[in-house]
Amino acid sequence: MAEPRVFLKENRGRIEENYLEQAKNLPRVFAPVDEKLQKCTEEVALACKYLYAFMPYSDIGNYPFEVFLDYAENGVRLWKENPQVADLPEEIFLNYVLFHRVNEEEIAQCRTYFRAEIGSRIQGMNFREAALEVNYWCAEEATYHCTDDRTLSAISVYRRGNGRCGEESVFTVNALRSVGVPARQVYAPKWSHCDDNHAWVEAWVDGKWYFLGACEPEPVLNLGWFNAPASRGMLMHTKVFGRYNGPEEVMYRTPRYTEINVIDNYAPTAKADVTI
Repeated sequence: MAEPRVFLKENRGRIEENYLEQAKNLPRVFAPVDEKLQKCTEEVALACKYLYAFMPYSDIGNYPFEVFLDYAENGVRLWKENPQVADLPEEIFLNYVLFHRVNEEEIAQCRTYFRAEIGSRIQGMNFREAALEVNYWCAEEATYHCTDDRTLSAISVYRRGNGRCGEESVFTVNALRSVGVPARQVYAPKWSHCDDNHAWVEAWVDGKWYFLGACEPEPVLNLGWFNAPASRGMLMHTKVFGRYNGPEEVMYRTPRYTEINVIDNYAPTAKADVTI
C-alpha cells in the first residue's frame, strides 16, 4: 500500500525555518498572524507560512492576513483535488502555483474567485489544454489598453476589462495559477528593433516552459505576434519570489528573491568568455 502524500514534504523544514526568521525580525507584526494560523488546517498554515517567509516586507505591511489566506487555501485545495498539481515538483508548485505575487502589481484576493469562474471550462483537461482555454477566458474578460498607472491587481484588470501588457500578463498568470497551471510573467525590457518593451506569459507543460501572449489566445502554445522580435531579443527575464534553483541563468539573487534570464527559450545563445 502506497504511503499517503505529505504536503510540501521536501520543503517543510525550509519553510518553517524561514518563517521563524521573519517572525523573529518582526515580532509585533507576526503575533496576530500566528494567532490566525492556529485556526487554519496544517496544510493551509504551512502554505501561508511559505508566503510570509518569502514575500517582500512591503507585502507584510500593506496587506491583511486574509488576502494571503485566499491564495493559500486555493493552492492547498488544488494540491488535494488535482493529481496533476500534486505531481508537480515542489519548487514549481511553490513558486508558480501557490505564490501570490507575479511582479510589482497590487495584491488582492482573486484565486478562489477565478477558479470558480474558470473551473468548469477546463474540467478534465491536461495542463496544455487548460493553458490554452484559460487564455481564451482571459481574452473574453480583458483587452489591451495603454496606461501609465501603477500595475493593477489581477482582480482589478478583470473588473475594469482592460490593461496594458504587464497587467494583462499579471491577470493571465493569476488565472492560470488559480486552476493549478504553473505560470510566470516574462518581460523584455527593450526590443532590438525598436524602443519598446513587452510582457507575456509562460506556462509549465509536460516538464518545460511554453509561452503565450496574455489575453491573446492562439490554438497552440509557443505562438504569438512577438515570435520574431523575441527570437532576436537582447534580454527576456522573469522574477521568482523565493530562492529558485532551476536550470536558467540567475541574474540576481537574494535569500528571498531571484531574477532569472529566460532568453534561451526564445533566441539562439552561446557562451562567450571575455578577458579584460
